[in-house]
Amino acid sequence: MNITASDVENQQLTATVTIPAADVDAAIKQAYRDCAKKYRFPGFRPGKAPRPVIDNMLGKGFAHAQATNDVIAANEAAVLNELDIVPVSDPHYQDDLDMVKDHEDYVYKVDFKLRPSAELSSYDAVSIEMPPAEVTESEIDAQIEMLLGYQARFEDVEDRGIEQDDFVTLAIKDVKNAEDLASESRYVMVGSGSVPEAVDEGIRGMKKDETKEISWTPEGDDTEEKTVEVTVTSLKTRVVPELTDELAKDAFGFDDIAAMRDAVKIEIDQDKKAQLPGLKENRAVAALAERLELEEVDADYAETVFKELGQTFLQNIAARGMNLDQWLQANRITSEQFIADLHHQADDVARESLALDALARHLEIEVTEEDVDKEFENAGVEDAEASKASFIAEGRMPAVRDSIRRSKACDWLVENAQVTEVDQTAKTDEAPEGDAE
Repeated sequence: MNITASDVENQQLTATVTIPAADVDAAIKQAYRDCAKKYRFPGFRPGKAPRPVIDNMLGKGFAHAQATNDVIAANEAAVLNELDIVPVSDPHYQDDLDMVKDHEDYVYKVDFKLRPSAELSSYDAVSIEMPPAEVTESEIDAQIEMLLGYQARFEDVEDRGIEQDDFVTLAIKDVKNAEDLASESRYVMVGSGSVPEAVDEGIRGMKKDETKEISWTPEGDDTEEKTVEVTVTSLKTRVVPELTDELAKDAFGFDDIAAMRDAVKIEIDQDKKAQLPGLKENRAVAALAERLELEEVDADYAETVFKELGQTFLQNIAARGMNLDQWLQANRITSEQFIADLHHQADDVARESLALDALARHLEIEVTEEDVDKEFENAGVEDAEASKASFIAEGRMPAVRDSIRRSKACDWLVENAQVTEVDQTAKTDEAPEGDAE
């Protein structure tokens, strides 16, 4: 087989494939054998009908048409491997393909649509923010505060109105167009977003047993004003206990506060060692994707990524003994919300992949056979050679090389990233300038 390829233009590559006459003859011969076995020819045993009889019964050219399809299908994977491409849609063959002929080379053309080849606005190292590599006191404080939250109690409030983070029970009556909110007893954490913003804001300052009418118009076209009558039936605040040596021992099993802080520090340190490398990679790749000079991801490529993400997700939940309907119900989201979110993820992943492709081209990254062998050895399969042979036979080796190129580009990106350590827990505790006045 001989292949020549055109330059890529508008994501399109045209390959001209030449199949040697010997392979063509073998395909034609096999096609006649298959016809002889598949169909019944009076006077001949199965598989024994000669070519003239087959041509007379099935039509001259029937077997050659089958041989043409077989030749093209048999070489499709080899074409992809030879060109080292990963099309984003099915190949397009000429509508007026000639049929194979005995003792002649067969030449045909096929068009492939490739993913877009975008550039980056800059190929310099990215700058990212990361949590400190070492455990900070504020991180320990934040973890302990979370643990203390499990020991919190709720106390009735009688002497003030509703404030942020209070827990209230509301009796909500539908006055106009608010049937979905109506409830005799609706439990709400103020500021959590569990009720419309207008209601959340409207109840602030209200006291227990107070009643108030609240109206608002939702955002969007052709929306109507809504009105509810709200009565506060209970008002509670969450009280977190103060950490003492006694509480550290009784509630958490430590000798004292110091021992508890030491244990929390060890746990945070272990989490950091496990999670920070992946977080650094994710942030570096996301920062690189922001430089991608591409307004919109090609629809076919985005759909390809969408299907890959969907298939991976379904495999993951199946491994946990769940199907999609069960997962949706457990997470309380609709199929429409799930699909919309998956499309959004696919767009992000597509942009990140294209950005890594651009960086790999800029760095002139090459993939060696040693790299490929190592990829299969590290895949954890029982027979790496058999797995590799399967990928070659299915035309999936270009995807493997793509993955290796992106991994190498990602390694360079992470290694050269300019990191600024930012302790978000400390930033949360710091008061903005001017607040102390």
